[in-house]
Amino acid sequence: MIIDKSEIIENTQIAKDIWRMVFKSAEIADRYLGAGQFVAVLANDDWEHPIRRPMSIANVTDDRISIIYKVFGFVTEALTNLKSEDYVNVLGPIGNTFNVKYETFYPILIGGGIGLSPILNLSKCLVYKGIDFTMIIGAKTSTEHFLEHNPNENLFLSTDDGTLGIKGTVIEGLNIVLKDIRNPKIFACGPEPMLHSIQKMLEEKSIPAQFSVESYMACGVGICQGCAMHKKQNDGYFLVCKDGPVFEANEVRFD
Repeated sequence: MIIDKSEIIENTQIAKDIWRMVFKSAEIADRYLGAGQFVAVLANDDWEHPIRRPMSIANVTDDRISIIYKVFGFVTEALTNLKSEDYVNVLGPIGNTFNVKYETFYPILIGGGIGLSPILNLSKCLVYKGIDFTMIIGAKTSTEHFLEHNPNENLFLSTDDGTLGIKGTVIEGLNIVLKDIRNPKIFACGPEPMLHSIQKMLEEKSIPAQFSVESYMACGVGICQGCAMHKKQNDGYFLVCKDGPVFEANEVRFD
C-alpha cells in the first residue's frame, strides 16, 4: 500500500446523503487486487482531523478509483466540499478480496446501507467474467437508493418502509431469492446487525457466506488495534484492516 495525493475527477451526490467520488491514482490502481479492498481517506489534510476514514472501493478503471460514501458527520460532510481538480490524501489499497468459487456455488450478493460499495464492485467483476448472480441491496427508504428494482434482471431492492421494492430488510429479499436457487453462497457487506442476522439465518440453512466487515479504524495498518473483531472459534481476535475485511461467515462473531 502507498500514500498518494490523488486528484479528484468527480464528486457528486447520487442519492440522499450518498455521494460518489472518483479520484485518479495510478500507483494505488496498480496495486489493487480486487473487490473487497478499501482505501483510507484523510478528509481534511490538517492536524485538526488526523484520523483517516476507511472507504470500500466501488470500482477501478485504469488509474481511476471510485468510492461511495454516506454523510454521517463533520468529516464526511467535509468530503462533499471537495471539487474536481482538488486533491485528497489516500492510503491504499488495503485488505483482502472476495473469493468467488463460481464453479461450485451460485453467488448471491447483498449490500446494506453504504456496504453496497464492495458488492457493486464484485458485481462488475462477475459481469465482466460472464458469471450469473443475484444481487440484493437494502436501504431505509427509497431516497437512499440509486439503482432500479428489477427482479427480471436478478436485482432486488428492499426498503424498511416499503417505499421501493421489497418491504423490509435484505433478509426478506434473501428469503424470496433462496426459493429458486441451488448451491448458493452469500457475499455480503453492511452494518454488523445486518451481517449478524444473515449469519444466524445461514447457519440454520447450512449455506456458506463471505462477509466484508465494516469497522471503525484509525490507522488502517494494524497499529491502533481499533478494528479488533472476535473470532468465532476461540477467544482470539482478528484485525479487520490486516486479516480482512473479507472473512468466511463462520470465522467471525458479532457481539
